[in-house]
Amino acid sequence: MAIISKKKRIYKIAPPLREYLVSQGREQHLPITYKDLRRFAGSIPLVDAHGKDTLWETVFYQHNDAAQIHNDLKKIYAMLKSAGDVTVHEHLYIDRVDLCVFGNTQPFRVRIVNKINDLFDYFYVKVADASRVYGLELEHLISPNKINFLVCDDTLIEEHIQGVPGDDFIKKYLKDNNLNEMRLAKEFVKFNERCLVRLLGDMHSSNFVIEVIPDFDEMHYRIRAIDFDQQSYEGRAAIYMPQYFKQNNPIIKIGLKNMKPELEIQYQKEERALIATRLRSKLSGPVIRNLVSAMCQDEIAPAAHVDSLRRDMARMYAEDDFLTCKNMGEILKLSLKMVLVKPIRHKYSFVKID
Repeated sequence: MAIISKKKRIYKIAPPLREYLVSQGREQHLPITYKDLRRFAGSIPLVDAHGKDTLWETVFYQHNDAAQIHNDLKKIYAMLKSAGDVTVHEHLYIDRVDLCVFGNTQPFRVRIVNKINDLFDYFYVKVADASRVYGLELEHLISPNKINFLVCDDTLIEEHIQGVPGDDFIKKYLKDNNLNEMRLAKEFVKFNERCLVRLLGDMHSSNFVIEVIPDFDEMHYRIRAIDFDQQSYEGRAAIYMPQYFKQNNPIIKIGLKNMKPELEIQYQKEERALIATRLRSKLSGPVIRNLVSAMCQDEIAPAAHVDSLRRDMARMYAEDDFLTCKNMGEILKLSLKMVLVKPIRHKYSFVKID
């Protein structure tokens, strides 16, 4: 039985990663930090439309501090969305600042509203954990999804990723008559392969969203990770494969019903080919290599996790070079190399995850 670490250590951003972030414009001076937001005066539980506790708390600041805090948060939103053009936030206001009290690092979620049309958006203020930063940047570079985030010292700013939460999608959408089961199954296979190749773990249904995209008389789907804490951290290869999480079983069953093994292999090959194209690109290839080089100089997982994962990966690919990897960065580097030299991985049976 594979066990996921319940309490993950926070890894500070090391100099090689910091240099990379500066080179990519991700490191910027922020008018307010995570520690500043921690100085709230009080909080109340946040409930949903049905009166159910969301496990978030709405926080309040002293009256003489609130205006400045809200103004600084609007500036951050402008930096995130419009390259710092503050004219765009003149008609915006901060509706709410929420604190996730059950999370490992207790992130803040900021709800910002356009007073002209009442449309709203969110962004997050978090502790700048190196694992999460590597995960965000790999998502931006290797997946089909672009994502905005900023770092300043020990503070991380993340944009909100839109979509139906995976667990809500399973509850509400799987019985919809308009559900395109084959396209959903295809996307899950590709998502599974992306997570494995770039070593993003813990992708059960609460940690991804599903975008529903109408196209003529069909529905298309895009599965997007929203939690990057488990980037290259866990020691079992199964934890980097969403197919092994029981929370995802309703989607997996749809795949088993609709998809033959040879079709699954085809979609795995397609996703690996897309990643290979990004790695070979003259634009993205050098940037990915610089990021992985920084990770190879970094410690973002316990030595026992590195030892276990390199053995799992060696069995999966029938490739003993994994056994010489000294850290998670080197394992990721070799995992990415595999998409260039091997169009498909070996089938290897893992223990399912509770």
